[in-house]
Amino acid sequence: MDILNQMQLQNHEQVNFFHDPKTNLKAIIAIHSTELGPSLGGCRMMEYESEQNALFDVLRLAKGMTYKSAIAGLKLGGGKSVIIGNPKTDKTDDLLEKFGEFIDSLSGRYITAEDMGMNVRDMEIIKRKTNHVTGLSKDLGGSGDPSEVTSYGTYMGILSAVKFKLNKDNLDGLSIIVQGLGNVGMKLIDYLVKHDIKLFVSDIDSDKVSKCVSSFGATPISEKDVYDLDANIYCPCAVGATVNDKTIDRLNFDIIAGAANNVLENYEKHGNILYRKNILYAPDYVINAGGVINIYNELGSHDKVDVFKQVEKIYDNLINIFAESEKQNIATNIVSDLLAEKIINEHKNDKIRI
Repeated sequence: MDILNQMQLQNHEQVNFFHDPKTNLKAIIAIHSTELGPSLGGCRMMEYESEQNALFDVLRLAKGMTYKSAIAGLKLGGGKSVIIGNPKTDKTDDLLEKFGEFIDSLSGRYITAEDMGMNVRDMEIIKRKTNHVTGLSKDLGGSGDPSEVTSYGTYMGILSAVKFKLNKDNLDGLSIIVQGLGNVGMKLIDYLVKHDIKLFVSDIDSDKVSKCVSSFGATPISEKDVYDLDANIYCPCAVGATVNDKTIDRLNFDIIAGAANNVLENYEKHGNILYRKNILYAPDYVINAGGVINIYNELGSHDKVDVFKQVEKIYDNLINIFAESEKQNIATNIVSDLLAEKIINEHKNDKIRI
């Protein structure tokens, strides 16, 4: 990958590569924008097939965080970080502390939080070396695991999509696939089963699938069969790029709305195909903004009731995007990008006028 060319194409400000021989830490921090405020975005730890894949992931995720915060009305820019390694076998306190030192060397331009492969305890260890970290436990002044807020925002987004696409005020009678039964996916199901739905679940962890079958009467479905199921709503809540060249022709859903990041492997191409197929796509960085709204409030005075009220605005944000997509006859993800860029450009112009 031509790194500088990719940065220029996507308007990234800064990409940082870190290596510590003692702990074998290999990490990348990408800062997409600090126009609206310091860049904030979670740290993801996972084994990548290549360093190029890790770089591709962090660049896309950082840009998504810029747009996510802009549309959510937060005074934040967008950034993201990845640690290359197996979180179950390679993660140590020394490695996390060294990562905290690297974050601190950026002097507040980047603020981290947990993402895939990371948890609240990891953030506490990172905090030993830097104050530029959120998603902390309540004992350290944070709000704990943000997955509850992310799942609630995703639920609000699903209700919004159902209202716009199916003209229904509830989910009764609908069939819904939840793919990925991590913290967010499981908490999302708690909201979904308040309605009379047909629930399908898929996950690589058979124990989590069995739990959903016994607790919610869910129907298990294998990973390879998810994309052929004739269901109303597909909720990807794990890895991204599940809508790709191999799956997109098989999709027969009314709505795609889930908590996963980077659902579309090829952003413009697959967004346009979904639009032509009349599948309503809730742009990922809009529907899953609950987590960043929650940790943004940790930077000030965190009030749980107020946070959930802020998260409920995801419903209206998506309705506006869906309506504009229909009006302009363009894909919803393109509309959301244009909206985010408009917010950022207006901020730049306001600073120039001042």
